[in-house]
Amino acid sequence: MPYAEDIGHYWKTSTSSPDVWMDKTKKVIQDIGGLVEAEGYGSSGERAAYMMAFSLSGQHYKVVWPVLPTLRGKDIDARRQAATLLYHDIKAKAMTASVLGERVAFFSYLALPDGRIAGEVAAPELGQVFPLSLTPRAEAK
Repeated sequence: MPYAEDIGHYWKTSTSSPDVWMDKTKKVIQDIGGLVEAEGYGSSGERAAYMMAFSLSGQHYKVVWPVLPTLRGKDIDARRQAATLLYHDIKAKAMTASVLGERVAFFSYLALPDGRIAGEVAAPELGQVFPLSLTPRAEAK
């Protein structure tokens, strides 16, 4: 996993707290008709992440966004970065949903019956746990 400082995205670009970014994320979800079901922050000492669970049109989604480790012990900056990245990811997917639909836009966060999300499951296994056709389209000739 890269260090927070190394990815460059949103590293020390804001002074807003992570909670402000999580509130903005909830607003994006609500603005597209979604219902925020749960949110949280968890840390096991070495690893930390933000979680947002929500539903759109009756379909459940969950994202767990990691807080990247920091080289210089700037934990609050890494938390702020993670919450900001989560916000921008959800915002971008919300824009995609307006064109391609919610399921397409948020597919990697789709909650599966066994508790995992679609992004955690390999394509062949996904075909067994979720009733979708994952066969590639025939190439146009």
